[in-house]
Amino acid sequence: MIPENIAFLFVLAFFSIVFLQSGVDKIVDYKGNLAFLKGLFKAFFSPPLITLALISVTILEVISGVLCLIGIGDFIFNDFSFVGLLGLITGSLALLILLFGQRVSKNYEGAKTIAIYFIVAMIGIVLA
Repeated sequence: MIPENIAFLFVLAFFSIVFLQSGVDKIVDYKGNLAFLKGLFKAFFSPPLITLALISVTILEVISGVLCLIGIGDFIFNDFSFVGLLGLITGSLALLILLFGQRVSKNYEGAKTIAIYFIVAMIGIVLA
């Protein structure tokens, strides 16, 4: 296996962990996450929009995590990167939504963290 393939698999594993954990946390503690986000964004967005954003990000994260996980097996056993690529693209959309929220709320430290995740996702997309 060449180094680029190994790196691609590690990126998929990274985002499987990140997005599955984050998505499951948002599902398990939905009320807590919603209350936190409503408090954080109440000056910028209406409560229904905040709820829609939370649901959208949760769905994108879970789909991305599952696709990245399936993509690992598909790449190892079938030498196909398409499912993993879809996982990274879906995750990148979730990251952009999260980045928008961090920037609007002026949480620049949180935005920096998301930017790092986004860079890793772009590396994975290039490796696919």
